[in-house]
Amino acid sequence: MSNIPSRTLPFGTLLGYAPGNVPAYSSDYSSASTVDYPKRSSYRSYVDGIYMGYKWQCVEFARRWMYCNYGYIFDDVAMAYDIFDLRSVRDLATNTRLPLNAFRNGSKSHPTLGSLLIWQEGGEFEDTGHVAVVTDVAPNYIRIAEQNVGHGQWREGHNYARELTAKITDDGEYWVKCSYGDAEILGWMTQTDDTRYAETSPIKNSALSTIKSLNADTSSITRKSWLNMANSDEAAFVEMMGGHYLTAVPEEQSRYFLLSKTAIDELEYATNELHGLFMHATEYVLCHDELLAKFNLPKAVLPKIRQSWDNRLNQLITSRFDFAQTPQGLKVYEYNCDSASCYMEAGKVQGKWGQHYLLNDSEDAGKDLFHDLCRAWEKSHAKGLVHILRDQDPEEEYHALFMQEALQAAGIDSKIIVRLHGLEWDSEGTIRDSDGEAVNWVWKTWSWETALDQIRAECEDDEAFEPQWSLGKPLRLSDVLLRKNIMVFEPLWTLIPSNKAILPVLWQLFPNHPLLLNSAFELNDELKATGYVEKPIVGRCGANIALFDQNQNLVEATSGGFGEQEKIYQQFYPLPQVGKYYTQVCTFTAAGVYAGSCVRVDTAMVISKDSDCMPLRFVGDKAFLAEH
Repeated sequence: MSNIPSRTLPFGTLLGYAPGNVPAYSSDYSSASTVDYPKRSSYRSYVDGIYMGYKWQCVEFARRWMYCNYGYIFDDVAMAYDIFDLRSVRDLATNTRLPLNAFRNGSKSHPTLGSLLIWQEGGEFEDTGHVAVVTDVAPNYIRIAEQNVGHGQWREGHNYARELTAKITDDGEYWVKCSYGDAEILGWMTQTDDTRYAETSPIKNSALSTIKSLNADTSSITRKSWLNMANSDEAAFVEMMGGHYLTAVPEEQSRYFLLSKTAIDELEYATNELHGLFMHATEYVLCHDELLAKFNLPKAVLPKIRQSWDNRLNQLITSRFDFAQTPQGLKVYEYNCDSASCYMEAGKVQGKWGQHYLLNDSEDAGKDLFHDLCRAWEKSHAKGLVHILRDQDPEEEYHALFMQEALQAAGIDSKIIVRLHGLEWDSEGTIRDSDGEAVNWVWKTWSWETALDQIRAECEDDEAFEPQWSLGKPLRLSDVLLRKNIMVFEPLWTLIPSNKAILPVLWQLFPNHPLLLNSAFELNDELKATGYVEKPIVGRCGANIALFDQNQNLVEATSGGFGEQEKIYQQFYPLPQVGKYYTQVCTFTAAGVYAGSCVRVDTAMVISKDSDCMPLRFVGDKAFLAEH
């Protein structure tokens, strides 16, 4: 029998208690009160400050049950059926990973109390699959506790939601029957060291996660020019570089870096997962004033940041993650959501470099970036003319021209404005360009922090900031970027995930996550033991960063203009040294989704504004392992 509750109870109603006194709630979203749940953040579930999932979905219940009963959790997953691919859980008390093994329905290793029963996507559980917690196992039935099925009260005195029919064969196989005729049970997950009958996991070859440095064969290359000087962005790039070069080092023009297809796939997965984690953390910060205060943002602009998050969450165009890629795994340093650089290098220049050097046996790691960027603009809310704002800087010049080309390919008109030249108020308070066209949509290379510096200088701490206009009064950058009727890309909320203060918040919400580095607002013994990096919460291009080893000796430090900013402390996890270069892998998104990669390299340990961008390519795993 299935015992599916027939009566649907309102969202958030207590349905029953699973073993360990863990409550389960109704997830009938159609009945959710807009008073009790006024915005997205209201649906996020936390226990002890650790993110469990969305109220009151099946994954949230499974993760919360495991944490409350055992003190460990499984990693964040996109869909419930993805849990079947996990192979470990995180024990938060001991900072260790424990094995989590998968057993197919019909396995000779039977489920036990606390096993997770997993459904495949399809039928009743279309797109998502399902997960439930096993509360009791018998030869002819199995009992489960769950959320997001039935939304009805559990039977009085029962610590489970449903009972499913089971059968043990003469060979000792344990089979569970799904109560829905169109759904399929994959099997169960059990935290155990016993791998007999468990699903095998491909043995990862750590060599596939390394980075190789190679040189292109130049013997048949006769031409020196390979960028199209008729294209304004490429011409600007050539002018800045002093020739058709990707790197500033003359003797390194033929050097490139190579990754395996497995490594590229891992970068794509990590990028998409991390974007979700950073979005979770951003919402958490905006709901906790004591955390938001650590971001050192003017109080006058906080309401605008919250409004931006509520109204423009899905209007991100560009962002970049910075990774250390090592055989031990990927670790992210930070997320550049606010005016991320190197898009042209990754999305155009390195690809043309590969064509010039006839590298037909490998693929450009940024080959899809321009196309994905165009699609992001096509799906954006931008209508009419987009004004591209940039500073008087050679790098920003070609970056702006590259973005203009993407806008044009997306069918969107644009104009480039240098340092607000030609912009002024009209008599109605509308900002117009020199041709009299209103400024309604803006994409900028300027950092939001530049506008905030103006606010800090001109507003009292508790004064509400509103851009002022009057004839004859000079127009400020903050007047443009914070104007109510002007939509700016990237949105104002990107100040939060781009601020280094987000890193300790992430570590609190997702402790010991394999992609994250231990981070804290205060230097602690755990960070001292690993070595640590001191970072300003706001900074650009690797400025004012100090690296300390396990003995607290200063290893390396950079200068810059952010020395007065508040600091955070992050675990010291050095970049891999490939040849003479410390090598950082950067991944780029279009609308928050992975779109391509490149590498930044330096003989110093910290990547800075002056660090070189070199070509990144990839090949199939077999070819990568054969490459010397």
